[in-house]
Amino acid sequence: MRLLAGPDQARWGPGRPARWAAGVAATVTGLVLVAGCQFPGTGSSAGSGPTASGTITVVAPPGVADAPLYIGIRNGLFARAGLTVKVVPSLSGQQALSAKQEVAALGDGSADIVFADYSDMFYAQEMKPSPHLLTVADGYDAGPGVMEILTLPGSSIVSPKDLAGKTIGTDQAQLMPPTGRGGHPRPYSQDTLAAWSVLQSDNVDQAKIHWDPMPATQLLDALKSHQVDAILATEPTIYAAESQLGAVPVLDACTGATANLPLYGYFTNKAYADRNARVVTAFRAALEKAQAQASMAAPLQTALTKSAGLKPQTAALVTFGTYPTTLSAPNIQRVVNLLFFFNALGGTLSVPSLVFK
Repeated sequence: MRLLAGPDQARWGPGRPARWAAGVAATVTGLVLVAGCQFPGTGSSAGSGPTASGTITVVAPPGVADAPLYIGIRNGLFARAGLTVKVVPSLSGQQALSAKQEVAALGDGSADIVFADYSDMFYAQEMKPSPHLLTVADGYDAGPGVMEILTLPGSSIVSPKDLAGKTIGTDQAQLMPPTGRGGHPRPYSQDTLAAWSVLQSDNVDQAKIHWDPMPATQLLDALKSHQVDAILATEPTIYAAESQLGAVPVLDACTGATANLPLYGYFTNKAYADRNARVVTAFRAALEKAQAQASMAAPLQTALTKSAGLKPQTAALVTFGTYPTTLSAPNIQRVVNLLFFFNALGGTLSVPSLVFK
């Protein structure tokens, strides 16, 4: 997912060799990402924006995708809106909360807002529509080179069609099961959803690929040890695979029908939003200002090094998507439509009814 003010060239463009040379000697910390539009009344980049008073608890492990949240906190954008934002980054200080735990946290009131994968949240809404989930803001959208299938140099896999019959390591499944009725494989995350769409466009039968979900921190070792033939990864794992293993991309999962696909969003539940509409409105307005600041390299790289723990060179060289400053229900509806198309949802949810207004 490419950020407008990220690295100066897209991954597939002229800047790639420079990034490659600079990255060979670099290392990346073991960051686990959590694995993306204008809706009437959601834009708030102009003016001081709405204010409220209160504390809001947000579940959001610090990473590339939710860096603007930490920019907003560090730069006082939420404070100026009258909000105290308390971030819950992980469980027991070690493991990121799963999507199931995030939904449960919204239900029991231990979290007011969560940052999560659209696919998991929409699946949760269809399977168990309590709590009734609402999208507060579009957090992170796809761009070139931010979600790729990579393999080792010298591999026999040189094009998408070569993936048939091979094993691809992916981040572990959360709420969505990797198989449907009759044991048929299906997408089980936003990453696999995007990859399945591009593979179909390339006339590759996704059912002939063995998908191997595992913790994201294990993907590099699995590829290096040949436990898997390829990995489906996002940043900063892509940068780590290239710089440490010399990995090469086989497929960009965010092209064609998945170009600019919404990937992650901020969610609350209707009961909380009804009781705290001014607080949620102020949060969204401040966040959208932070999303705009994330288009500038300096605040973004500061957030990635200070909050997410990336080394400065890594923060400067990873590839970014876009941080939207408005929410478009029709754009997010694309995620629902893809989930339905690949039988990951039994029906088509209406995104406008799932947006905080």
